[in-house]
Amino acid sequence: MAIKLVLSDIDGTLLPRGNAEVDRRVVEAFHALLDAGLAVGPASGRALPAILPAFAGDEACVATALATNGMQVYTAGKLVHEEYLDREGLVQLAAAVREVPRAGMICFKGAEVFLVEGERDVLAPIFPSYAAHITSVDAVPDFPVVKANVFVDADVRGTQALMERLEAVVPRLGLNTPMAGFMNVVPVGYSKATGIDIICRELDVSLDEVVVFGDADNDLEMLEHVPNSVAVANATPRAAAAARWHIGSVDEFAVPQAMMAIAAGKWPFTA
Repeated sequence: MAIKLVLSDIDGTLLPRGNAEVDRRVVEAFHALLDAGLAVGPASGRALPAILPAFAGDEACVATALATNGMQVYTAGKLVHEEYLDREGLVQLAAAVREVPRAGMICFKGAEVFLVEGERDVLAPIFPSYAAHITSVDAVPDFPVVKANVFVDADVRGTQALMERLEAVVPRLGLNTPMAGFMNVVPVGYSKATGIDIICRELDVSLDEVVVFGDADNDLEMLEHVPNSVAVANATPRAAAAARWHIGSVDEFAVPQAMMAIAAGKWPFTA
């Protein structure tokens, strides 16, 4: 099967939760694909400044990338597409979050993280790398915002319930959840699948020539959209159901193993 583009979620797919950097086997697999003439990169909810450290600063691994849930698309190391969040919607979202105990909202400007609502100590156990370098602000920043997140001290069910509540209050913005206690803010109808269509146009690649890997509910649209979609064994039930193929877990380094096979011209998926 002719594959030209391989994209993978990071957290929970390439990177076990709580780890700061991907294993060397991931970097080696990315370079094997590049050496074989394929495009490869992350498809993450993180912005690029938070993606690069996960690959120990290896820029070749992120020259092709879907960042911020596909709202930022990079090819050949250059930003080729960017979406912005509706500011009025963000102001409404912040007001709604303010009414929820132990919930908060953050916005980003490049690598800078701004705490718009909530407490740093609540964010810290959910996403420690963001909490470690955060600046508190009094309102939604007035610069164009590409990335924003809502966080809450809750389990998966509580996170889902809050997500549905906020979407009802602020219908001009969409939300998805990569893990318990954390939500990505996106324009309504936008997802990693939207970003994949953009990168396919940029690279002149068809969806049949793409393989994607994911594990979480913010990967659903991507997994449903690409014919050769792959879920790791630790995926959420919804993500697993959305994927065509299934492999071992992130802790077993199943994704880099599959990538090495693809780089060698082999097809590693059977179930």
